[in-house]
Amino acid sequence: MRRDRSQGLSASLTLAFLAAGLGSPVMAQSVSLKPAAMPKLGTVDERYQSYNVEMLEVTGGRFWRPYGPDLKAALRQPAPTSAAQSNGDTPPGMNPAVYEYRPPIDLANPRLRKLAAALGPAYVRVSGTWANTTYFPDDGQAPSTPPPGFMGVLTQQQWKGVVDFAKAVDAEIITSFATGVGTRNPQGIWTPEQAKRLLGYTRSMGGRIAAAEWMNEPTLATMGGAPQGYDAAAYGRDFKRFRAFADQAAPDMIVLGPGSVGETTGNWGVISSYDSAQVLKTRDLLVASQSAPVDAFSYHHYGAVSLRCAPASQTTQEAALTEDWLGRTDQTLAFYRTLRNRFEPGKPFWLTETADAACGGNPWAGTFLDTFRYLDQLGRLAKQEVRVVAHNTLVASDYGLLNDKTLEPKPNYWAALLWRRLMGSTVLETEVPIQEGFHIYAHCLRGTPGGVAVLAINNSRTKPSAVEIPKAAEGYTLTAPQLESASLRLNGQKVKLGVQDELPDLQARRLSAGRVEIAPASITFLAVPEAGNPSCR
Repeated sequence: MRRDRSQGLSASLTLAFLAAGLGSPVMAQSVSLKPAAMPKLGTVDERYQSYNVEMLEVTGGRFWRPYGPDLKAALRQPAPTSAAQSNGDTPPGMNPAVYEYRPPIDLANPRLRKLAAALGPAYVRVSGTWANTTYFPDDGQAPSTPPPGFMGVLTQQQWKGVVDFAKAVDAEIITSFATGVGTRNPQGIWTPEQAKRLLGYTRSMGGRIAAAEWMNEPTLATMGGAPQGYDAAAYGRDFKRFRAFADQAAPDMIVLGPGSVGETTGNWGVISSYDSAQVLKTRDLLVASQSAPVDAFSYHHYGAVSLRCAPASQTTQEAALTEDWLGRTDQTLAFYRTLRNRFEPGKPFWLTETADAACGGNPWAGTFLDTFRYLDQLGRLAKQEVRVVAHNTLVASDYGLLNDKTLEPKPNYWAALLWRRLMGSTVLETEVPIQEGFHIYAHCLRGTPGGVAVLAINNSRTKPSAVEIPKAAEGYTLTAPQLESASLRLNGQKVKLGVQDELPDLQARRLSAGRVEIAPASITFLAVPEAGNPSCR
């Protein structure tokens, strides 16, 4: 990157290529940006960049086993062929061997709160498959084992911890409610008693549930604890009951739905086949529930399923920067856009759960390699009516933003922090289409009237690119010693917490107007405070 002091990156880049025996680099692509003239394309929620804390993290229980020898041994065990072969504390039909017990998360941990607060304002979504079958007592005396029809217990003290955490870190709560067998009357119809308890207790603690899906992932309803044979007609019947209940009990709560997953990733059938369950079709769910509209159209997206749930890898490290991999988020949105336009026209999209791969993430989910997907997804979805994106997860498993043993930030956390500090809620049209290996996004610069923030992603492993800027800017370039490194460098310096967990300054480099080079496999944020964009005033 060119800068106004010390040695320019253009010279450094040339020397690096020569030292590697590659000759002088040839600019593959160069685009001229006009920050002052970029028109407003739309807006995202102020809490656009959000995150999940799984319900199972709150209660404690069996979650995804870490990669290592134990998981390799578990994967060699035969998968169950029916729900009866699963343990009572794992989703029906899933292989118990790919899970491992984790204690309840300490949401009062000072480091956790400090790091989460730095990403605020945000939404914290407390949901997941286990939420469908988690029991919430009506008093402080929680049962030691789940009542019949439930798989877990959420104590009042644990939920109070969620409410207190949300207040401390400037987060609004998203959740879903228990919908499993234990919530149903003798006719198998859902009853709202559990939802009523959770809403009432939240209010008594001075909190609120800002938004909720009724069920987590109804397209995989049986795996999520619904009765055997549960179909779209049953969903429609139950969702209408929920919508009527929510309108009366929580009229200010945003009702999200349907929260589907799995219809655009071919190998999701691997999961459902464990219990001979079919993936329910979102179209059928919407037909059955169309007299009960949602306030926002929610869905989930994973580009692949991890080895924990699939017999073979659905992606590779080598594919992680390809246009096919990064573009899968568009394919999923396009699928649901057709349904949104038909059944819920004009409703905004909320992506309430996403990461690189379902079932805990790929082995490289915690490395710089996945940061390209993380930021590129935020950039491209902001341009397409998606108001909220909730990453799964803040802490747990490989796809967590933080290491779940030490709470040390992973590369995606530092990327998230830069997005939070620079990218405002007004989305701008760069008028630069996504190019092979080079993606450009722009928002109004957060907290700077007239300023513009640009995100330039060079996802080519070999070809440098460049942008031309008409005014001075501040540059933040992200790289790593190796793409699969768990550490991150900002402008060449390793990013890490201070000795007292102080967040680093994330200092920019001053850039003069003109050409800014973007090295292969690097990501650069450009802050142009004097852009003078009228849409950003």
